[in-house]
Amino acid sequence: MALEQLSDVVQRCQALPDDSYSSEDHDAFTVAGRSCIEEGHSPQVLSIVLDEKNQSVVRSMGWNLLPPLVQVLLRKNDKHLPQCLAIFNHLLETCSPKELLIGLLELLEHDDADRIAESLHLLLNPLQKVLLRLGGRKASSLGMTLSSVLDQLVKLPVPDTKEQEEDDVFSLGHCCADLAQFVGPFVQEVRLNQSSGNQLRNSHKTAGEQEKGTEDELRTELLKFCMKTLSHPLLDVQIWDPDTLPLSPLRTFAAEILDILGAAGESLPGLVFHPLLKKKEVPGFLEEEVRYPKNSLACLAHLVFVHHLAADTFPSVFSPVFCLRCNMEHISILLSRTETSRLQKGLELYEKSLVRVEDGSLPADLLEIKTFLTVPQNLVKVMTICPKHDLRTKGLKVFQLSIDKFNTEAKYRFFQYMLRTSSHSGVEGYIIKNIKNQIDAALQPGNGNIWFEGVHLLPLLRKVFSLPDGPETDLLQYLDRVMESLNLLRYLVIRDKVTENQTGVWTELYKIEDTFMKPLRVGVNMSRAHYERELQDTREKKKENAKGHKESVLSVSVGGEKLPKMTSESQIQALHSALHTFDMIESVLVRIEELVEVKDGLETAGEPQLLRA
Repeated sequence: MALEQLSDVVQRCQALPDDSYSSEDHDAFTVAGRSCIEEGHSPQVLSIVLDEKNQSVVRSMGWNLLPPLVQVLLRKNDKHLPQCLAIFNHLLETCSPKELLIGLLELLEHDDADRIAESLHLLLNPLQKVLLRLGGRKASSLGMTLSSVLDQLVKLPVPDTKEQEEDDVFSLGHCCADLAQFVGPFVQEVRLNQSSGNQLRNSHKTAGEQEKGTEDELRTELLKFCMKTLSHPLLDVQIWDPDTLPLSPLRTFAAEILDILGAAGESLPGLVFHPLLKKKEVPGFLEEEVRYPKNSLACLAHLVFVHHLAADTFPSVFSPVFCLRCNMEHISILLSRTETSRLQKGLELYEKSLVRVEDGSLPADLLEIKTFLTVPQNLVKVMTICPKHDLRTKGLKVFQLSIDKFNTEAKYRFFQYMLRTSSHSGVEGYIIKNIKNQIDAALQPGNGNIWFEGVHLLPLLRKVFSLPDGPETDLLQYLDRVMESLNLLRYLVIRDKVTENQTGVWTELYKIEDTFMKPLRVGVNMSRAHYERELQDTREKKKENAKGHKESVLSVSVGGEKLPKMTSESQIQALHSALHTFDMIESVLVRIEELVEVKDGLETAGEPQLLRA
């Protein structure tokens, strides 16, 4: 029935002039032709399509047969696969390229990862053939095609492990390889245009201007494609080094994207250093932020500095400090995100940028640049709240590396900034530990500096020897900061002589007593009393439960906040642990007071003591 209908509509249209077919003719041809293919009449449809008398009809309406043909081609095991493939190829050569393009792009859209990969593998080559048929009018169509393809590519999962990429479990590597092959002819065309365009435009100015506009459109579409690809999938995938994965489709794809950027007339150093270089007027209709998306440039910097892709295009004249300054913009972008892949790339790029810089060489002036303050703040978030342990550990390592690169004044000002802005006890404790190390280095013979001894050091010490909330400070929450502050004070009392007073601690000691030691002792006593009362209440509840032969789950409030629900025995252990912490703080505090008395008495015999227990 469908075959008869198809024959009827084709015969009726043979008598009509080209392009005069009605919408009814189109509908009848589409319904009958699709039904014939679905019902297995592909050999007969092939005969109709190849018949010379029917070429006008096929040229005008044949593209409507694409959906059922593609379904057969995707199945691969259909007995009429050869005939359907022959029909498909004939349509690609005969039908209007614009209509074919629309039809093929509609068939690309899927939600299932397997279907997406299969469709891309099948249709990219036909799409390439159709676009090449458009000649000089293909730039906008190429842009539309690449956008549709990347919208599908973004739906594919990215491999998390080396083994997943080796096995290409999500077909992302295969699709990227197909995509690189797809854009090849257009990239080559841009290369040829660039090499021969100047001579042609000089001899034919008007035609040259028109051709230049076409070339710029094609270059613009390839640039948009590269930038979008850098944002995804390349910003989300783990690129493995050749030693780890010798054959990596994704690394190869990344290298090809950088090569396309060069073919499109973009300077890779200019792109990487874009944040610091003066913005220039560029041809085309794209705005600056659209033309050079920040995420894409950050991914590009990571590929160049971490994986050394296209490294031979970078002149060696760029100093490590200049590279670091440029990369700080990219690092800030990456570390401001929460996705694991972005954080990892940000840490890697920061580390690679720092290792090339000489220790103790970065001046304090750099701290006036916004990113040199925002990046450490983002690092703190990675170190403290990132769910992945390896990234937290890496973050701490890079944080310390960044401190090591500052000179003494920069370290001093950086420590001031971190103590002023931080709200995390562990981070503050880590900074105080670094301050202690810098003071120790300054007190070594021949290593003196004005920033970590004498009058400059005192403002920093005042920030260290303080309690955020005075005696009511939550000592468990601020334990890391409190203990590192006590360790620093103990070190200063032992290391610095009263008679020399290199650090100024001995003239500052009475202030330290008022602002830190006395409030800390009061806080320890208050906290101990509170927790002892909670411990007594918990033990009594346990006894009551024991009489009833029932072990209940308790909830204890400490400092106005409820502790997690747990058994009475667990609560007792937690409270004992807290009391032990208070004993530890008090023990160090007492030891410092004793040291002060001994040193003050030995070195300033006859003078009044600066501190009384």
